Amino acid sequence: MTYRVLFFLVAILLVLGGCKKEEGFTIRGKITHAEDQTIVLEELHTTSLKKIAETKINKKGEFELSAMTGIPTFYLLKLSDQNFITLLVDSAETVTIEADAANFYREYNVDGSPGSAQVKMLDTKLKDTRHKLDSLQSLDNLYAGNPEYDNVRPLWEEEYDKIVEEQVEFSTNFVRENPFSMASVLALYQKFSNEDESYIVSDLQAMKTAASALNSIYPKSEQVQALYNNTLQFVRQQQSAEMRKFIQEQGDNSPEIVLPDPDGNDVALSSLRGKVVLIQFWAAVDRGSRIQNPVLVEAYNKYKRKGFEIYQVSVDVNRAEWVDAIDQDKLSWINVGDMEGSKLAAAVYNVQSVPYNYLLDEEGKIVAKNLKGPALNKALSQLLD
Repeated sequence: MTYRVLFFLVAILLVLGGCKKEEGFTIRGKITHAEDQTIVLEELHTTSLKKIAETKINKKGEFELSAMTGIPTFYLLKLSDQNFITLLVDSAETVTIEADAANFYREYNVDGSPGSAQVKMLDTKLKDTRHKLDSLQSLDNLYAGNPEYDNVRPLWEEEYDKIVEEQVEFSTNFVRENPFSMASVLALYQKFSNEDESYIVSDLQAMKTAASALNSIYPKSEQVQALYNNTLQFVRQQQSAEMRKFIQEQGDNSPEIVLPDPDGNDVALSSLRGKVVLIQFWAAVDRGSRIQNPVLVEAYNKYKRKGFEIYQVSVDVNRAEWVDAIDQDKLSWINVGDMEGSKLAAAVYNVQSVPYNYLLDEEGKIVAKNLKGPALNKALSQLLD
């Protein structure tokens, strides 16, 4: 598929999603052995449940519920707090459910709702995986202490890892293949057990794709907002981890930066070893950066004779604005920038916004970060006075 066609399809989805109004949907079905019981429909929020509708199941096991929604929404259809199924219902859908009360939460048929069918597939697959893992764990517990235990345990561990890998691949592929489906939200938040801290899908690229796609169509969905914010958090964590890894691989606390000054001469951060250095990320067009500059000028004039230097990295893209700001703010220290955002340097130092800084001691070790005003003066005083 070409990018032009993909863009056209996304544009259509945005228009349709943005113009969609709330419409009624209906859930009807037949649940055997549930005569005269009350069945409840609850809307699933990120931290709570909201009862939407309820009705009595008639003598024939039949029921019908109606509600309104404007976007695909997660619901719980409940016979009790322990006996329920999860549905993903869109507006104007007529959903049909068939099941038996005794195993309602385990076995049911659903028609008329593609999202609910996807949810059932995801749930069924995970329940099957959990059953297999539990069976292997039971075998392990049963054979503990048996003379054959040491021989069979490696085989069970290998089978266990294979089952886990298969589930991870299944869930990850689902998200990759269905980035515009709200069911991907469920897939991304599934775990092997409630005790697990990590999710089954750990592929950050798949998560980013789904979060971006869903946020473009359903920006008002609570689940989508939560997914989008969590994805941003994971991206920041990954960037921080990459920075730490880079530092470890370099065998140094402060990664190297080599960028040109206004005269076009490359200046390496490492050339300042032996001095206390403030790496200051800034932008000439950023008001916050310009406000900090007079504070830096004062600190520089006070401590430069004691071995203090500022290595200021510009994330600007306009050379004229950068040079004018250096002149106007009387910045007499080292200023560098590639006029392409200095993206590599900013990424290596995990800079999410400007102004931002790191303070290095004489050996190039990072001793503080994001210092402002009195905090900067205090840190410099401790190092240089």
